[in-house]
Amino acid sequence: MSMRVPSRSNNSAERAIDAYSLLLCFSQLVIFKLSVAVNLDHARRLRQSMCRERRSVARVRHLVNRSALLGCRAGWRDSVRQSQGACMTSFSTAAQDAKAGAEQSSTRIAFFIAGFSVASWAPLVPYVKQRMGLDEGTLGLLLLCLGVGSILSMPLAGALAARFGCRRLLVCSTLLICLCLPLLATISSLPLLIATLFVFGASMGGVDCTANVQAVIVERNSGKTMMSGFHGLFSLGGIVGAAGVAGLLSLGISPFYSMLVVVVLTLVALAKAAPNLLPYGSPSDGPAFAVPRGVVLFIGLLCFTVFLAEGAMLDWSAVFLTSLRGVEASYAGLGYAVFAVTMTLGRLFGDAIVRRVGSNRVIILGGLCAAGGLAVATLIPVWQAALLGYALVGAGCSNIVPVCYSAVGRQKTMPQSVAIPAITTVGYAGILIGPAAIGFIAHVSSLELAFMIVAVMLLGVAIGGSKLRT
Repeated sequence: MSMRVPSRSNNSAERAIDAYSLLLCFSQLVIFKLSVAVNLDHARRLRQSMCRERRSVARVRHLVNRSALLGCRAGWRDSVRQSQGACMTSFSTAAQDAKAGAEQSSTRIAFFIAGFSVASWAPLVPYVKQRMGLDEGTLGLLLLCLGVGSILSMPLAGALAARFGCRRLLVCSTLLICLCLPLLATISSLPLLIATLFVFGASMGGVDCTANVQAVIVERNSGKTMMSGFHGLFSLGGIVGAAGVAGLLSLGISPFYSMLVVVVLTLVALAKAAPNLLPYGSPSDGPAFAVPRGVVLFIGLLCFTVFLAEGAMLDWSAVFLTSLRGVEASYAGLGYAVFAVTMTLGRLFGDAIVRRVGSNRVIILGGLCAAGGLAVATLIPVWQAALLGYALVGAGCSNIVPVCYSAVGRQKTMPQSVAIPAITTVGYAGILIGPAAIGFIAHVSSLELAFMIVAVMLLGVAIGGSKLRT
């Protein structure tokens, strides 16, 4: 059997093919390795990039959470501060409102004391006349001492209130009143009676003027219309004082013990009011007293006329009913009673009326109502018309003076510490001068003419109300 020996050329070709195959496999292996390395490097870089992005996201999330937390804390702190501030503001406002309310209540009590104490003296006048054996002329001169004391003390009251405060002056004046009332019920010496009446009048002037100073300050601080209500308490105190003492005397209680009851009640009211009375008065940037000028003089003349009408009702309404309308003397007091009741009611509701219709219209309508009422009482010859007329006079006059005091508190012509005593003095001069002037006119002509002159003066008040800037 013969063997076939490959040729050399074939071996060379096979070796070349094998070498090429090996080279191709090696190149593929290298390419694969390179691709794997590249992919691994790309994967590593991708993984590193993702880790960096993940860390960045985590950092951003942490910052966001931290910012949110800080914002919540800041918002919580702000809300706490705001709530604390709101609480402090509410507490402060509540405290201020409570203080203002206490001052207003004390002012009302001061006006009630003024009306209560002066009216408590009125029922004692017949007892003083009988005890001292005085005639009408001498009694009139004695009562003039009371008015002179009031007129002289009023200009000083404003300056004293500015220096020592409303509280001290009101307390001292009220204590002097409490000292004088029992003395007036027991004194039998004429010189001592004159001195006591003078001190009593001066104390009354001090209480009246200082109460009005406090009322102007309290009303201005509140920003509300309150003066009519304050003066309404004066009128209410007058009714309670006169009726209460008359009732005690009618029960057989002696004048001295009746005055002791008045003193005790007055001291109780003073103890209630004193802690919240103003420890200061109006700023004192002027003289102790000055002649009123400008708008203050104009307001003073309005008050003078209204007070003159009040004096006419007080002293002459009963005489008019008995002498000209045939009313029995036991019922003659109904005239002033009707006047006082309508005046008191008008003042108690006066603040709401002033807020609704305005200060100027209150003066205008009040003057017209009072003038018309006095004309009705004078011109219609029946006693029922007289009582209706007196009621209209009381309603018309009720809020004119309080509005005038409020206007004085807003004017800039004169300091309040001077202006308030000035118009109070001028106004109360109407109570002193008016009844005497009416008596003189009635003596020369007739009481009807005197009343009609007062009615014309009240028409002048209505005209003046349209010119007054309140």
